[in-house]
Amino acid sequence: MILIDPPAWPAWDRLWSHLVSDESHEELHAFAKAAGIPARGFDRDHYDVPSDRYDDLIAAGAVPVSSRELVSRITAAGLRHRKRPPTG
Repeated sequence: MILIDPPAWPAWDRLWSHLVSDESHEELHAFAKAAGIPARGFDRDHYDVPSDRYDDLIAAGAVPVSSRELVSRITAAGLRHRKRPPTG
């Protein structure tokens, strides 16, 4: 299933959502490609998408969930990839 959290993450003078799959990265990449989301938006385990795409992505089949549920679902599916802590 493709999931999207509310646009709440500020960057570059916009708010952003996270788009994920709780099934596979292949499912996520296929959905993103069909929705016209550029590959450069992929970050480890999710796509960053601007708030102006939120409604369109839900109309395309993404299921809106809270940020907490989104993280919980991809973690349970084994698809969560955290940033590595800096070494040094």
